[in-house]
Formats: sequence, structure tokens, C-alpha cells
Amino acid sequence: MAYSTTISRHKTREVAVGDVLVGGENPIWVQSMTTTNTFDVKETIEQIHRLEEAGCEIVRVTVPKKEDVEACKLIRNEMRVPLIADIHFDYRMALACLDAVTPSGKRAIDKIRINPGNIGGVDRYKEVIRKAKDKGVPVRIGVNSGSLEEDLIDKYGFPCPEAMVESAIRAIEIAESLGFHDMIVSLKASHVPTAVECYTQFAAQSNYPTHVGITEAGSREYGTIKSAAGIGAILLRGIGDTIRTSLLGDPVPEIAVCFDILRSTDRRVNRPEVVACPTCGRLDIDLEKIVAEVEDKMKHLKNPLRISILGCLVNGFGEAKEADLGIAAGGGKGIIFKRGVPIRRVTEAEMVQALLEEVERFAEETPALKSHQEKEKKKPVLPILN
Repeated sequence: MAYSTTISRHKTREVAVGDVLVGGENPIWVQSMTTTNTFDVKETIEQIHRLEEAGCEIVRVTVPKKEDVEACKLIRNEMRVPLIADIHFDYRMALACLDAVTPSGKRAIDKIRINPGNIGGVDRYKEVIRKAKDKGVPVRIGVNSGSLEEDLIDKYGFPCPEAMVESAIRAIEIAESLGFHDMIVSLKASHVPTAVECYTQFAAQSNYPTHVGITEAGSREYGTIKSAAGIGAILLRGIGDTIRTSLLGDPVPEIAVCFDILRSTDRRVNRPEVVACPTCGRLDIDLEKIVAEVEDKMKHLKNPLRISILGCLVNGFGEAKEADLGIAAGGGKGIIFKRGVPIRRVTEAEMVQALLEEVERFAEETPALKSHQEKEKKKPVLPILN
């Protein structure tokens, strides 16, 4: 990337969720949760496949009853990403999930998610942890502002960051006393400043990896903005090992939002970022059309590079130089820059094609980008649902 500013990532231990390593120096993984009735195996698998096609890397399903446990045994064989069982209230569902195996004899779930505040007390929590340790299954300790333990509400008066962090640390210490360490932690709140402070305080006290999100974010439009503000602020503190945006409705659009948040915070760039100047009276080319065409023609690319398209001469030359590739244009003409060096003069009519040619050339000349492309080509093909 052209920008040299880097963010030091909070160092955490690694936790294996299926074949995905969470934490350490591994990528910040994108996950989501199905909205189907888990016991409806066909509908759930279909939604999981759509999530996988969108780029989702970990999928969570709700498991409130026995029929859902049985469904997980069938669902797991039809997906290629790890499966998480989400448990609330009934610790017996956690135990059943931990015992469950697919018809082929494989483990039916790759992780369980439990909330210390609603699992039914310390003894039941310990029973789940003992079983998780015995089965070699990791656990997400999901602290939520809406379901803190009663003694912590009595102590602090409301679900403040200090109360949420204490809940998480308490759950960790109990698990550690039983010899269990395969934990990922989330501290979700729907109030953005609270969530940011929770993760900040927790990271100062623990090296367990974190799942980051803003709970009950709201409608797709506002929820996207709210999630970007909260998750982005946390990521920019170097905190976070896997993320989810909790948006109302179909979960598939959550995936694109997650990757856009990761890309805009420079935490994980898996496709080109196109930067364009805002529309103003100085604009004298059809910038909106050019940007739309460039984004459309590059949507298949996986190159982590920054492209700047500037439509006037006031700041254009300076700003275009800050990108890997950039165009500074005006009066129907433009100059293409590569990492600050002008390399080509073009007319407005040929700008898009010329830029695309330089993008391909840039990828071929940059080993890291070429290696990234080759890795993407080797990704496994999605399983076919019969």
C-alpha cells in the first residue's frame, strides 16, 4: 500500500475453530449468523451456501432445542466453513452439541457460543467447560450488555464497560481453573462508545482473541453506519480477531459490510480500494461515471491496492501521488501516477481502459499481489447441495 501508517495489533493467543486459526497473526476473519430455523436443514444449508459464496468464513446457527442439535449433524457435512452453535439459557443444548457427530463420524460443531449471564449459573457453566475441554472444542464467551449477571448489575448499577469486562474475566478465570484455555471473547453492546471502551479495557487485561461487533445495530442502513463506527474504532486500536455486523434481515449483505470495514481501516485488504474526490463546482470530467465503471470492471480482482481517481487540478496531483495508482484529471485529460511517479497521459475517453491496464501490470510487477492472486485461485470450490 502507498500509505505507510501502520497499526500495532493486540497480541493474542491462537484458538483453532475447525481449520480456521483465530488470533495471533492470522487474518481478521469475517463471520455471520443464519436467520433460519436451524431445524429446517434445507433452508439453513441454502442460506449458509449463500453466505459462503459472499465470502463468509465462519457461520453461527442458533440451537435452542434438540431438533436443532440433530440438524447440526446434517448441516456440518454440507458446508466448507466452521460451524458455531449459539446457546442461550439451556446449558443442556451446549452439552448435546459437544457430543454431536455427523453421519460420517466427524464433530458436528466447531465451536459453541455461551453467555455467562444466561447459562444458568456457575455450576452449569463449569459443566459446559469441562465437556468442551474433553471434546477439544473451543468456546466463545459472549458477554452482552443486555444479559449481565445480576450481582454485577447490583454492583455497578447498569451494564457499564467495567461490569462487562469483569464478567468476561470472571468467566475466563473459572475456565482456566478447570484447565481450559481455548476461548474467544466478545463484549457486545448496542451503544457504540460502551462497546469501544469494553474491548479497550479487556485488551489491556487479557490476551484472549476477541470477536468484535455492535449488537442490535438496527436497520441495514443505520446498522451499517453504526457497525462501521464501532467496529472500525475498535479495529483502529489494534483489537479484534474476527468480526460480524449484526444487521436486520438477510445476513448475506453483512459480509460485504464486514470486508468494507476491514478494508477502510486497513486491517485486511482483499480487493482494490477506489478513492474518489467529492463532487464540487471545480469538477470538469464525468467523474461519477468513470468511478462506477472502474469499480464495476475491477470487482472480480483480489489485489490489495489503493487507486485514487481525482477529477480536478486543485488537489488532484498531490492526492493521486499518495495512492498505488492514481489519476489526476481535468479538461478532458489526465495523468496516471504509479506510487507518485507520472507514467502516462490519457484522454477522458481512454481513462478507464488505461487504468485497468496499469492495474494488471502493477499486479504482475508486485510479488505480494501476484502471490495473493494465486492463493485466491486455489480456494476450494463450494460443495453442491443436492
